[in-house]
Amino acid sequence: MAMDPAEAVLQEKALKFMPRIHMPKDGFQLISSGYQAWLKQCSMPRSLWLGCSSLADSMPSLRCLYNPGTGALPAFQTYNSCARLCLNQETVCLGSTAMKTENCVAKMLLTHGNPPGYPFGNHRICARGFLVTVVLVCNRNWMPFSEIGARCLNKTKLANGTSSMIVPKQRKLSASYEKEKELCVKYFEQWSESDQVEFVEHLISQMCHYQHGHINSYLKPMLQRDFITALPARGLDHIAENILSYLDAKSLCAAELVCKEWYRVTSDGMLWKKLIERMVRTDSLWRGLSERRGWGQYLFKNKPPDGTAPPNSFYRALYPKIIQDIETIESNWRCGRHSLQRIHCRSETSKGVYCLQYDDQKIVSGLRDNTIKIWDKNTLECKRILTGHTGSVLCLQYDERVIITGSSDSTVRVWDVNAGEMLNTLIHHCEAVLHLRFNNGMMVTCSKDRSIAVWDMASPTDITLRRVLVGHRAAVNVVDFDDKYIVSASGDRTIKVWNTSTCEFVRTLNGHKRGIACLQYRDRLVVSGSSDNTIRLWDIECGACLRVLEGHEELVRCIRFDNKRIVSGAYDGKIKVWDLVAALDPRAPAGTLCLRTLVEHSGRVFRLQFDEFQIVSSSHDDTILIWDFLNDPAAQAESTRSPSRTYTYISR
Repeated sequence: MAMDPAEAVLQEKALKFMPRIHMPKDGFQLISSGYQAWLKQCSMPRSLWLGCSSLADSMPSLRCLYNPGTGALPAFQTYNSCARLCLNQETVCLGSTAMKTENCVAKMLLTHGNPPGYPFGNHRICARGFLVTVVLVCNRNWMPFSEIGARCLNKTKLANGTSSMIVPKQRKLSASYEKEKELCVKYFEQWSESDQVEFVEHLISQMCHYQHGHINSYLKPMLQRDFITALPARGLDHIAENILSYLDAKSLCAAELVCKEWYRVTSDGMLWKKLIERMVRTDSLWRGLSERRGWGQYLFKNKPPDGTAPPNSFYRALYPKIIQDIETIESNWRCGRHSLQRIHCRSETSKGVYCLQYDDQKIVSGLRDNTIKIWDKNTLECKRILTGHTGSVLCLQYDERVIITGSSDSTVRVWDVNAGEMLNTLIHHCEAVLHLRFNNGMMVTCSKDRSIAVWDMASPTDITLRRVLVGHRAAVNVVDFDDKYIVSASGDRTIKVWNTSTCEFVRTLNGHKRGIACLQYRDRLVVSGSSDNTIRLWDIECGACLRVLEGHEELVRCIRFDNKRIVSGAYDGKIKVWDLVAALDPRAPAGTLCLRTLVEHSGRVFRLQFDEFQIVSSSHDDTILIWDFLNDPAAQAESTRSPSRTYTYISR
């Protein structure tokens, strides 16, 4: 077969790199013409195919075992794919790097014998387990084959993860080398750090590839630092604690298992306490649980000098209990498990609770009998009744200072939230005030007279009209706003968007087939309920309808949403809980969006509010219901009869 000219040039260059082959002392011929021919056909320079630092690193294939251009020995042509050559300064290892030996050179040697003219002999092949390794040991020159067997590897890295060990050749160092080395080190120590670095960089640039690999394997362990252990040893415990304080629960568990010093840092730094405090600060669900379960009393307090504070182990044991509570709450929402408390308002004349708002201490309700009743949230007793309106109280909102109410008597009244005293009366609308919202010194009211009024609130007694927005063709039933937009919904089937600062009209959202009764707006999302019995989700920026939720049988009268769910109430007396995340996913099937339907009211549902733990709703049946999804009596009774579940929050 004619040899390619370029191949011939490569072979000629390769022969310059090839060392001479030592003849063994036993005198028999080791290199036959066949093997000599095979060696001469190797087209890879020795500096390339001998270069790697370890079996684990990137080892180039021993290309000379298979040379498509010139051919190779038949046995090598069949079993070459796993061959690797590894040179660790003084040691060359030729062998398989996998458990499978079907395609390795060593398998070939055992199955087919030695290559033609290459009588290895029994002592030149060593087997360990499932792997056969052929070893050549060299130091600039090929070693005699009689010495190969003595240099076999004791262990080789297998595919099952066992470690590898290469036994380096022991060589004697000459006296001149030792003297020159000491002289170089002496000069090196006298140089500055920058000069030393420059010298080493220059020295490395003069080395070949396999030397770079050896240096790399030497430097790797030197560059590794256990900084968590090193920092306290230098009096910097607070830095180590601060670093680990950013870990989540799973990572913190893993950090505790690293070593005793890491465990001590997490314990002394009270890192489980800090993790829980971080969650309470950033998550309303955790914050609510800390108040309801009582463990919030142990947080955000400095360690007392008498050492009476709970240890880190207390907070470590507390964390899985909190996770269990959270999972229970989520399960209760999905399955509809709850405890129910009922407040009978006992209106003397006309019955019905049109509006409400609550916090942890009280519930403020507006009634059809023209009164505002304030209830104790824990005892469910009526603490105060505010009178003054001459019509039904249709809407209200309160903060830490005032309660503001709107009525069918066309007035807006301002009350002191603590004393119950009426502070101000606003007369502007000429028909019933249907809804109002206030925040940050601004209030927006809407009315059956089709108008929207924007007010500036300097104080409870200093409230002035800024602007009247006109555009709806029917009663404006609901408004909401933030710093960017005012959003209004009307019986004319439209939602209108206005600029908050300029009060200029922005756009109209069209889609509902009948009048719109309720709405909530936050960020880019608007959720509305209509007398067409549907709920629609809108993108306020582009005006697109994102989803239509169907399920109620009558007018959807009230609606609220948070980051996880939508809760709606309707004239059919039902409260429905919807999966908000799924509703925003266009791929989610419509049948999976309603999580639960709650039926307890015997009349129309007028208003509701909810948080992570409960729903509070009011109805035409003159009751206020509190649906508690944290304290489910059935679940608590079950937990007393069966062993508690174990929640694993780290996988090892």
